[in-house]
Amino acid sequence: MKLYIGNKNYSSWSMRPWVLLTQAGIPFDEVMVRFDSFTPDSEFKATLRPLSPTGKVPLLVDGDLTVWDTLAIAEYLAEQFPEKHLWPTDKSARARARSLCAEMHSGFGALRGACPMNIEASLPEVGALIWRDNAGIRTDVARLVAMWQQCLQASGGTLLFGNFSVPDAYFAPVCMRLVTYALPLPEDIAAYVQRVCALPGVKAWTDAARAEHDFLDFEEPYRLHA
Repeated sequence: MKLYIGNKNYSSWSMRPWVLLTQAGIPFDEVMVRFDSFTPDSEFKATLRPLSPTGKVPLLVDGDLTVWDTLAIAEYLAEQFPEKHLWPTDKSARARARSLCAEMHSGFGALRGACPMNIEASLPEVGALIWRDNAGIRTDVARLVAMWQQCLQASGGTLLFGNFSVPDAYFAPVCMRLVTYALPLPEDIAAYVQRVCALPGVKAWTDAARAEHDFLDFEEPYRLHA
């Protein structure tokens, strides 16, 4: 089984299945396809187009099967490795966990757009200006805080549904954004973010991201001025 990913410092969608596989102890081979211009004739597209109809990462290849959507990869892995309990075992909790992941999949556009993942960077000044001037960011973070608090209170655990599950992997890149831009969080949610950052699978990704030193100017956030 192979997982094709992009640069670890920037590729938030790649991070999700990589962390899920690594934290769950599921063996796989990593294939890193460096980000470039993404033009139709770029090396990135030339590598992925023969494998995936979207020409994007992440991409899971298992024998003759290719799975090219992050949420679809999570579902496939849960079916292939039921003993790993990648989704909560309780039916109601499982439905809620899927709803949260689907919401992340299609929402939080302000946070993703204004605060692109950049694990190597520390941008609290940029984050402060974005927080001040972008109401959409404040709305997105308020929604994150509300959903995470509800899950943590219901599970009584250190992670969203008690034990590690797909939602924790799904929100790991969000935690990276919150840290990079130092966006304000209540104490209990800041503690959850730190617990996610300390997960072995997450730490393995972030350590590798910080070691890349592969600067791509088009992936860097705009530098705002007060």
